[in-house]
Amino acid sequence: MVSTSTMNIALPEALRAFVAQRVESGEYGNTSEYVRELIRKDQREQRVLRLRALVENGLASGQATADTRDDWAELHAIADGRRP
Repeated sequence: MVSTSTMNIALPEALRAFVAQRVESGEYGNTSEYVRELIRKDQREQRVLRLRALVENGLASGQATADTRDDWAELHAIADGRRP
């Protein structure tokens, strides 16, 4: 089972009321569920941003070249747990 701990946050009244409204809508069981979902969404967004940055870096790295037999041998060695 996952261990949990308490974290206290301070919110302006308008944000506290908004969170309470989201919980009262029935979509979330309590405030903690709502905050956990917001954090999970942020984590997903950060992973997507990282992936986009990697793709952009790859696209900006120049013209692609065809793989050689040596390239494939190196990849197989890495996949098999051996370094070439």
